[in-house]
Amino acid sequence: PSPRSCQPTGAKTEMLQYEIEELKRKDLALDQEIAQLLSEGYSLEELEQHISLLHEYNDIKDAGQMLLGKLAVIRGVTTKQLYPEYDLELSD
Repeated sequence: PSPRSCQPTGAKTEMLQYEIEELKRKDLALDQEIAQLLSEGYSLEELEQHISLLHEYNDIKDAGQMLLGKLAVIRGVTTKQLYPEYDLELSD
């Protein structure tokens, strides 16, 4: 294929440009949030540790949700019906 045929069409170019601008806005917002936290006395290492702990928490929560789902299938109920049995809130 010629190099020209591999180039995005006008609509694709506009969509890619929009996505790039959206990512730049998100990057700027995150930079501002980090700067705010640093100005409040948090250290970069502390923020990285919190992020790492949040990832670990989310992984564990995902595994728990998966197990609840499998248990619900085995019992023939919804996962929502299992929450009270395990003292879980729907927001958990």
